[in-house]
Amino acid sequence: MIQVTLTPAGGKRLIARALARHDAVRAALESGTIVMIAGTTNGYVAEEILAACGNTEGFSRRRFFRGITLPPYQETTAAGRLPDESAFPGDVVIEKGKWLTGKTVFDVVDGLKEGDVILKGANAVDLARRQAAILIGHPKGGTIGAALQAVVGRRVRLILPVGLEKRVPGNLHDIAARLNEPGALGCRMLPVSGEVITEIEALAILTGVQAHLVAAGGVCGAEGSVWLAVSGTPEQEKAAWNAVARAGEERPFTL
Repeated sequence: MIQVTLTPAGGKRLIARALARHDAVRAALESGTIVMIAGTTNGYVAEEILAACGNTEGFSRRRFFRGITLPPYQETTAAGRLPDESAFPGDVVIEKGKWLTGKTVFDVVDGLKEGDVILKGANAVDLARRQAAILIGHPKGGTIGAALQAVVGRRVRLILPVGLEKRVPGNLHDIAARLNEPGALGCRMLPVSGEVITEIEALAILTGVQAHLVAAGGVCGAEGSVWLAVSGTPEQEKAAWNAVARAGEERPFTL
């Protein structure tokens, strides 16, 4: 057993590299459609998946989000968005390995079918129940509302990349019921069914190890970091150490 530490940015990069090797993603790159709904974690995912199909030119994750959580001294709208969204590039839609630039999930959702993949970030993850939830600022449910039409209606696969920094204790359905009560203020919440991919699952995909969250925290840019105890064969543990060291080079996200 070894111990490794990941910052939130490093975790996002690790998750992204794992998803580029995910069996369902690779299959959809060959013969289907992948929709990466804009979000800060999915910005890293888009970089890795676009690189896997040789389509990186023209993509930047700097404005690849709709809602965003910023420090209180940085201005956002009541819905958690930037006041100026003129640089928003749209979602990333890849059809049979070709990036359809400028498209959003709303443009393509009606044509998605079984075998296609939607990747959508989350704002909360309950590790005990393997459950994720998304904060909702849009009065019609936003992008997850659109995505679920395909997920529930046509069995499109939903993958939820979410860092361990977003872990929340308790049942997310109970939390959502509280946030969604009539008269409550702020964002609503929607727990969703899908494949949750945290740094734990990412390490399993990349190296075959088992990882467990054992501690958290840090300062001087390591705020939100997680400590993982990682177990596997000596070769797997070495591969995990190298994967984390590589991801650890990632600098914090900046606008």
